[in-house]
Amino acid sequence: MIASLPMYDRPETAAAHDALWAGIREGLRARGGQAPDGLTRSDDLWAVWEDPGLVLGQTCGLPFRSRLHDRVTLVGAPDLRLPDAAPGHYYSVFVIRRGDSGDLADYAARRFAFNQGHSHSGWAAPQTVAARQGFRFTQGVETGAHAQSARAVAEGRADIAAIDAHTWRALTAFDGDMVQRLEVIGRTDTTPAPPYIAARGADADLLAEVLERAFDGLAAAHADRLGIGGVVRVPKAAYMAVPTPP
Repeated sequence: MIASLPMYDRPETAAAHDALWAGIREGLRARGGQAPDGLTRSDDLWAVWEDPGLVLGQTCGLPFRSRLHDRVTLVGAPDLRLPDAAPGHYYSVFVIRRGDSGDLADYAARRFAFNQGHSHSGWAAPQTVAARQGFRFTQGVETGAHAQSARAVAEGRADIAAIDAHTWRALTAFDGDMVQRLEVIGRTDTTPAPPYIAARGADADLLAEVLERAFDGLAAAHADRLGIGGVVRVPKAAYMAVPTPP
């Protein structure tokens, strides 16, 4: 039995995620359910996502639509409260080094930093935008995390990256010195945000209700730190309709 909220977890948000989980845990237990005492923080995300004892987790849209959609229960999407995005939806921003110039197509043959090959926001979404403009990012620099992709561009080890807009907001708040060396030149399409999931057969309605109540019950400081307004019941079909590049 495990729970994990890895998508936006970083040292500065860890206490807020722990507080959110405490509210979820007590809500589930109050309804006769079982829940682990604390969150699992693991680098092996696939093992977490596919664990038959997953009480609640969060994955990315690409792993969900490509592999997990018929193996897990979809609970909902976070309301990230992003400008120009409906609740439960998000996008990525394209960033380059401050002082560089050019349109997106000018970076077609330059070094593209991406967090992971199974990331929607960091890899699939920017490739979809590139394809509409007649090219594909081929000079890839895999970094392992959005923050590391941004840093690779800032430090000159890559030339462009696509960063989840909610992560970009966190980088702006917590890594200001690095962000000052970057600028945004565009964004990807808006798509459903990284979904909350549970093991196959879980009660999605109950989990969504408990999760929403936990968000509502967060102390103001933790709520501000997370920057997530609640949970939205985005249908599975909306995730499955998002294109995946070859």
